[in-house]
Amino acid sequence: MTALECVPNFSEGRDRARVERIADAARGVAGVVVLDVEANPDHNRSVLSLVGEPDPLVEAVLAMMRVATAEIDLTQHRGEHPRIGATDVVPFVPLEGSSMDDAIACANRLGERVAQELQIPVYFYGAAARRPERAELPRVREGEFEGLRDAIASDPTRAPDLGPPRLHPTAGAVAIGARPVLIAYNAYLTTSDVGIAKKIARAVRARDGGLAEVRALGFEIQERDRAQVSMNLTDYRRTPIHRALEFVRREATRYGVGIEESEIVGLVPEEALFEAAEYYLQLNAFQREQVLERRVRAAQRSGGAEESLGSFLDRLAARTPTPGGGSAAAAAGALGCALGEMVLAYSIDPKQPDPVLAAARETVHRGRSSFVQGIAEDARSYEGVRDRRRSLKASPDDPERQAALRSALRLAAEVPLATAERANALRRALRGVGPKTRAALASDLTTALALLTAASVGGLANVEVNLHDLAETGEPVEALRRRLDAARADDA
Repeated sequence: MTALECVPNFSEGRDRARVERIADAARGVAGVVVLDVEANPDHNRSVLSLVGEPDPLVEAVLAMMRVATAEIDLTQHRGEHPRIGATDVVPFVPLEGSSMDDAIACANRLGERVAQELQIPVYFYGAAARRPERAELPRVREGEFEGLRDAIASDPTRAPDLGPPRLHPTAGAVAIGARPVLIAYNAYLTTSDVGIAKKIARAVRARDGGLAEVRALGFEIQERDRAQVSMNLTDYRRTPIHRALEFVRREATRYGVGIEESEIVGLVPEEALFEAAEYYLQLNAFQREQVLERRVRAAQRSGGAEESLGSFLDRLAARTPTPGGGSAAAAAGALGCALGEMVLAYSIDPKQPDPVLAAARETVHRGRSSFVQGIAEDARSYEGVRDRRRSLKASPDDPERQAALRSALRLAAEVPLATAERANALRRALRGVGPKTRAALASDLTTALALLTAASVGGLANVEVNLHDLAETGEPVEALRRRLDAARADDA
């Protein structure tokens, strides 16, 4: 499977409902999973992490951009973080099984559609840059929305790569690119003096002679009455997290301040955390195969790429909370897809392949991979709810723990909902090509459709339970309820 991550940044971090509407646009796309949503009020910016195969991932990001374009007005936007667009930056990141060329291809496809369908000027950056000077994102964002608005038509060096030679009146422009994994890492100082944070940022960032592959800015975080050194580690192998932190700590000492705490925004590779742990624990002879979870994963893979069906059924039958109904629904969907693929494989003439059947087979194959992922995702989401409930029980009035439970419950509803929506879409695809398949395989096709129906019914039942619990916390559930009702009507 060619899986990619995409980490779009939107110029909205204060209206949580608006951020969720943007995220919901991606959650409605089969084959894409929203991994994380981070919103920062002081930066007035949100960072979302998605994963999926190229085509559905482009569709999901475009759907999010449509919502952002309609709802975010940059002429009214104020925040600490520099920006040129309502959708400010969209990087595609290759994961295991994909390449930088795959990420560049996605960036190009998205850029063409944004320019044509949304009439927003597009600047390509990173590995997708079409001009060498635009490889670095800060160069693309120079002057921000207001400065670019004045320069785009008159300065040839600021002309977009695609799209109109003028900013969208409210949504501005967008930078679309391809890059390796980036770690967004912030250090909060024990002072509110933003001047100190800016001096430290200047010292640490690569362009001013600091650490390799580090971008940094100093911000005032009014909500916390603290100054922040905000860093992007564009290659954590060259400058790992602990090295950046210790550099900032040394610079802060010069000014008589310390580091109160640090944070990671969005997702982080486990390798980066291992490196930090090894450094601070002085584990000079540590082997990462000593990590329990890694050893377990290796053992599970030893008999094949995925867990065997028999092993999964044993775990499903055990008196344990996970895997449960949501995982079983995803497994039913995977079985339905596999059987549908077999029907299509026998129905396609190798000498004169029908393009409609070939396209359907590829769609069903991608669906099978997504269902297999959904088996583990459902179990993890339920375990997350259990963990957050235990944490909240220890401190029931803690607002951060309350928010963590709401987030876990939302994910526990979204995962089976994606299963049901995916099952409905794939069932329609198989029914649509049914008349073209071999009559001798009619019973196999019927079984495949029945399994996809089971996946939808089971997924929707799990959504209903988690949606009820989420509503009891006071969290808005209208968007999820609409998706549930639409999926239920689609299943009828």
